[in-house]
Amino acid sequence: MPPMAKQIKKVLTIHNHTRIDKYYWLAERDNPKVIEYLEAENVYTKKMLRHTSELQQKLYQEIIDRINQDDQSAPYLDKGYYYYERFETGKEYPLHCRKRGSLDAAEEILLDVNKMAGRHKYYNVDGLNISEDSNLLAFGVDSVGRRKYTIHIKNLKTGIILEEKMPNTTGTSVWANDNRTLFYTTKDRTLRPNKIMRHVISDDPKNDAVMCHERDNTFNIYVRKSSSGKYIFAESESTISSEYQYLNADNPADNFTMIQPREKNHIYHVKHHQDYFYFLTNWQAENFRLMKTHIQNPAKQNWQEVIAHRENVLLYAIKMFKNFMVLSERENGLQQLRVIENNTAREHYISLEEPAYDVHISTKNKIYNTDILRFVYTSLTTPNSVFEYNMTSRKKFLAKRAEVLGDFDPQNYVTERLMATAKDGVKVPISLVYKKGLHKNGSNPLLLYGYGSYGHSSDAYFRASRLCLLDRGFIFAIAHIRGGQEMGRWWYDDGRMLKKKNTFTDFIACAEELIDRKYTNPEKLFAFGRSAGGLLMGAIVNMRPDLWKAIITEVPFVDVVTTMLDENIPLTTSEYKEWGNPNIKEEYEYILSYSPYDQVEAKDYPAMLISTGLHDSQVQYWEPAKWVAKLREVKTDDNALLLHTEMEAGHTGASGRFEKFKTDAMEFAFIFDLLGISK
Repeated sequence: MPPMAKQIKKVLTIHNHTRIDKYYWLAERDNPKVIEYLEAENVYTKKMLRHTSELQQKLYQEIIDRINQDDQSAPYLDKGYYYYERFETGKEYPLHCRKRGSLDAAEEILLDVNKMAGRHKYYNVDGLNISEDSNLLAFGVDSVGRRKYTIHIKNLKTGIILEEKMPNTTGTSVWANDNRTLFYTTKDRTLRPNKIMRHVISDDPKNDAVMCHERDNTFNIYVRKSSSGKYIFAESESTISSEYQYLNADNPADNFTMIQPREKNHIYHVKHHQDYFYFLTNWQAENFRLMKTHIQNPAKQNWQEVIAHRENVLLYAIKMFKNFMVLSERENGLQQLRVIENNTAREHYISLEEPAYDVHISTKNKIYNTDILRFVYTSLTTPNSVFEYNMTSRKKFLAKRAEVLGDFDPQNYVTERLMATAKDGVKVPISLVYKKGLHKNGSNPLLLYGYGSYGHSSDAYFRASRLCLLDRGFIFAIAHIRGGQEMGRWWYDDGRMLKKKNTFTDFIACAEELIDRKYTNPEKLFAFGRSAGGLLMGAIVNMRPDLWKAIITEVPFVDVVTTMLDENIPLTTSEYKEWGNPNIKEEYEYILSYSPYDQVEAKDYPAMLISTGLHDSQVQYWEPAKWVAKLREVKTDDNALLLHTEMEAGHTGASGRFEKFKTDAMEFAFIFDLLGISK
């Protein structure tokens, strides 16, 4: 018998409406009974999947056998050093390294994360940041999975990690040009980034100066440095508004100066080039435009247009070099890289030829005065590929392609792009991949993935573990639903707040299109989503439980009303313009109408495998735990309902490069078992 959570009625009333939450008590993180319940669910899940243990091990081995265990990233040059990370056989974590002047030089290991992790069951190092003189390394460490990083500083000349450390940060930081002043961001009690701090080497961090304090709890604040290295930016941002302040990186003792005060519905991002600030802005431009102004006159009334707004093209990112600017654009759902020569305005697009792909400007473009652009390209059939592109000669060089061991050949797989018709007539793109020779006769198993929130576009990318599905006759598909930004900024706005249900009905329309075109049928159709994509899974399984053979979801955001009413939970206040503020009656009623936990009914549901992390700071563990408890209470079917909780991890699951694939193996085995696939 499955575990049945204890019921303790909690009365929740707002707007003259009362909800009874029998499982509210599962949010008591320190209650031993809560841990006991989660562990009982883990035991039950393990028992129910025990007969697949051999298959899970086979799948896990199949996945890691495709990995080159002695691997190394493409080195990048920064201030005379080549930086890279590498892995060693059998080890879970990277070694961060560099070589001076030449790739033939002696290797200097900056951090061996394997040694640092020791016996920690979770360990993540992030935000590596080298000082301008290349002698100091700042980095953040999270050993719990709650995304509360402690920043450490290592003297690379002596090899000693300094005693001073900065706790409760985002993990990222920025060095001033004096090589002794570090700017970083701390978090408040809800884990909202709220203060930019200034630390001077050898000072006690307790005495660090507060440079900016973001008091509006719907905003987060971050610190960044311009590509030119001349300015440090303090960026305050919310869903629909942003604000920048700047500081000359040569004068870190100065205060930040306002560029353009925040305004409702105005989002802008700042870049620096020579005597100008450049602005990527949605001011009178839904899909954004590019403007500039002299640094001495940064307020909006002085901005001059550089690239006009276009109705069919989203301008979403820009990278400045001394002689070039590179724009990331999106048209008809596909990304493009546009290169413009600063002095002549001559321009061209980099050729990208597959029907569905993902391309972005690399974060490793560290040199400002260069003709070389580094970008990253991948598709459903092309492994992650790092290219170096000469913006003058227009020639590109493949610096590194992720190696897939075994008999993988991208020519053995087919990629397609389809359009589904949504409930309101809007056309929704679908990207899909399958092995050559597949017959579209309605009998193929298909896994449909979706996200559709925060303006995050779910572009077509390669994942080697997915070959376990494709080589067993599966089709993998991505539904590019509203709430993302695939088709422009309006695509996002049409899938948030009081239009959020478009996200769910779009996904259902994509499923129906795939069935109508005989790619699959409801007895072989599976759906997967994580985090906000887990909200999608919870909604579509309530709305159309008949469409799916099974649902797989990780860290699902399913208790939307209760979470958004609790300002003590991370992310709540900063996401009022994403989901709505349930303290407002109209928004409360709309959220309630789709909130997966609140909409669970006494009816048949498909099989479900749900996973979470005890230390998740983004979607608290109790949301999926409560959801499973309520489903167990009221659902009328005998289909499997399994909850797996990582007791030593957070939102992203296990931290090691191999350990995380055990979850993939479990999920694939769950799917295969439902279809009678045992090998």
